[in-house]
Amino acid sequence: MVRLRIVLLLMTITASAMQFTPVYVFARQDLTVSFNKDVFPILQRNCQICHRPGEVAPISFLSYDSTRPWAKAIKEAVLSKKMPPWFADPRYGGFRNDPKLSEIEMRTLAAWADNGAPEGEAKYKPVPIEWPEGWRTQPDVIISIPEPHNSFFVPNPFTQDTWVSSIEIRPTSPSVVHHVMLQVPEDTPKPASFSWGATSASTCLPLPVNAVNGVNAQLTRPRKNFAILEAVYVPGSPVTDFQFHDSAKLIPGGGKLRIEVHYTPNGKAGPDQTRIGFALAKHPPQRRFITLAPKSLANPRKRIPPGEPNWETRGELEFGQDAQLVWFMPHMHLRGKDMTFSLIAPNGREETVLSAKFNFNWQLGYELEEPIRVRKGTRMIVVAHHDNSANNPYNLDPTKEVAWGNLTSDEMVLPWFGVIVDKNADPERILSIREDGCGINDGVIAPLPVRAPTLPFPLPTRRNVK
Repeated sequence: MVRLRIVLLLMTITASAMQFTPVYVFARQDLTVSFNKDVFPILQRNCQICHRPGEVAPISFLSYDSTRPWAKAIKEAVLSKKMPPWFADPRYGGFRNDPKLSEIEMRTLAAWADNGAPEGEAKYKPVPIEWPEGWRTQPDVIISIPEPHNSFFVPNPFTQDTWVSSIEIRPTSPSVVHHVMLQVPEDTPKPASFSWGATSASTCLPLPVNAVNGVNAQLTRPRKNFAILEAVYVPGSPVTDFQFHDSAKLIPGGGKLRIEVHYTPNGKAGPDQTRIGFALAKHPPQRRFITLAPKSLANPRKRIPPGEPNWETRGELEFGQDAQLVWFMPHMHLRGKDMTFSLIAPNGREETVLSAKFNFNWQLGYELEEPIRVRKGTRMIVVAHHDNSANNPYNLDPTKEVAWGNLTSDEMVLPWFGVIVDKNADPERILSIREDGCGINDGVIAPLPVRAPTLPFPLPTRRNVK
């Protein structure tokens, strides 16, 4: 019996030792961590996309000399998980562009800082990545605004409907550009203003007389409470890849494109000539990526009170047809705190698909790992919070109430999101938003004609379009 107890004790000690062996080995290896062999590959994979000249991050991690002074700051940032920036609550959803570091990567960076941040032997240094100058993507067609201005109509570089796999917006002076939006101008008039949660005196636009169920009727369409964006840029935002499950963005040919740039003065004079690069799709896709931009949820008559630490705004919309959710980008201003997207299915089942804190300096897009199928009639609930208190370090003045508007000193609640639908789907019917009883319903508004893209397409051969 005594012998059995001794054997069991030895087995327990051995098992415990085996569990701690990797930590002990790693601790011994910490002493040999160097920049060239261990740290530089981590920076290449995870950090240089932003930390290089001309990008949004202020520090370059392209060399040992430029990185070494920041060793301690890097350790603090990664252990506190401030870097790489990522604000989604891990309890909800999975995102394919999550940049989080592994535990081993974080320990390696910390050990390098603790051991004096040595450079190490040159033979271990990996080949530097050749980042494209001025672009994250490799655009095939480039357009530019002629001069700094809030809104421009520029010639469409595409004469025929053209599929693109990504659109990259590049301000030449990022420090003064608040956000940029690219749109194909709409033919239908827009409401003077619209605010989710507010009482609006909206009207319905008459459509031509059509036969519905054998009855001639004057049809109506609600004024639009959302915009369809082709691309959007905000500080710190990544380039959106439209190639979700064989999808692409369709740019209608001809006419003009609308580029809207909102500037934020920073006290220094500086020119900006925002450029937009289009990467052309390699083949005609089966699905179409559409970016929807509902108008602000905020009721303009209810301003954020002074000192309010958790001002809540709620909004709701309804899907008018089946779609697949693939991308989200919450947008607010300096007092933005968080935003949550939830779905309520027609059968009443509710699911939170994104809950993310908000940081004005790093406004992220969240690309779902797998598309979420959304049935017609599903409602999307968006809940946002603002912090107008003295605890918010970005708050300009917690003693003043805050209005809703385009200025950075004002506030916004813009829940941008992307869906993929059949390539021939009508974007105008994806969202069914009701205003004062005027809405889109089957049997009330007949399907609108769909203009199919010209395929196979003769693609533009010009690389730069001025």
